[in-house]
Amino acid sequence: MPAFDHTSVLAGEIIEHLSPRDHGVYVDGTLGGGGHAARVLEAAPEATLIGIDRDPAALAAAGARLAPFADRARLVHGQYADLPAILADLNIGQVNGIVLDLGVSSPQLDHADRGFSFARQGPLDMRMDPTRGSTALELMRDLDQEELADVIFELGEERYSRKIARLIKDALGEERLHTTTDLAAVVAQAIPIAEQRKSKIHPATRTFQALRIAVNAELEQLERLLAVFPDLLVPGGRCAIISFHSLEDRLVKNRFRDLAWTSSLPPQLAAKEGERSAPVCELVTRKAVVATDDEIAVNPRARSARLRVCERTAAPNVPSTVHGPAQVARPSKR
Repeated sequence: MPAFDHTSVLAGEIIEHLSPRDHGVYVDGTLGGGGHAARVLEAAPEATLIGIDRDPAALAAAGARLAPFADRARLVHGQYADLPAILADLNIGQVNGIVLDLGVSSPQLDHADRGFSFARQGPLDMRMDPTRGSTALELMRDLDQEELADVIFELGEERYSRKIARLIKDALGEERLHTTTDLAAVVAQAIPIAEQRKSKIHPATRTFQALRIAVNAELEQLERLLAVFPDLLVPGGRCAIISFHSLEDRLVKNRFRDLAWTSSLPPQLAAKEGERSAPVCELVTRKAVVATDDEIAVNPRARSARLRVCERTAAPNVPSTVHGPAQVARPSKR
């Protein structure tokens, strides 16, 4: 199993805003190499932590890093969207904090055999959990051209999605698509040369992002967690989420804002109208927290990171009937 060396982004900011306390129980739902988890356990020497990850390589690396904390760290192979069931299996009702560091990790990008990177030749896999689910190649084969174009446009925000999907389907039909570099070359054919010259990113960046998000059902995972996390936090417990692209960040921002919303009506009238009179959560960060220039210089991946944090109140988890569930504003289909 290849090494899993990963530098956690916004590590200091996570501790500052999560504010871990002794005897608390915390969840790192995207454990990775265990960087954020280690900082939480160091900050609160009598706290315990549940670490969850889909990637067996990440769990192995985190297990080694967190070994000095002994039984204060409990690791689970799974997905954070299943947190209610995971906590139930551990006989834990509620926790004091939840941390998510979304997206793909540096080791997953760096190891060609994982299939995440267009810069390194590897299989068209892209699964965060290589033990289950369909690969990127299987997904592209299973979707028809229109469906594939929609995935690339909606999840990659790629304006040339229709042409890209057509060229991908042509390449599949001619059995010319086997590796990540094959796919990158096909996508590049769809992007005008003038566009490529003025762009700051590789022409395949958005398509690879879209396929990775689709393969791993990343937005669905996030939506499931956002729907249930208030019931998993004790009053005063905090949820801290780091996102790396606008689709994720909008979901988090809208859900946190929805949970903080209250009716402008007097409490008795609000209750009569079925509106929320007290916030379910309060915003700890009014705006997204971003990395400092110093951190970006050391870890360029931090440039895109956005941290948002909210705190659970003691109020009942009453739905916001006016705003309704927060939904991501996705691009219209082309």
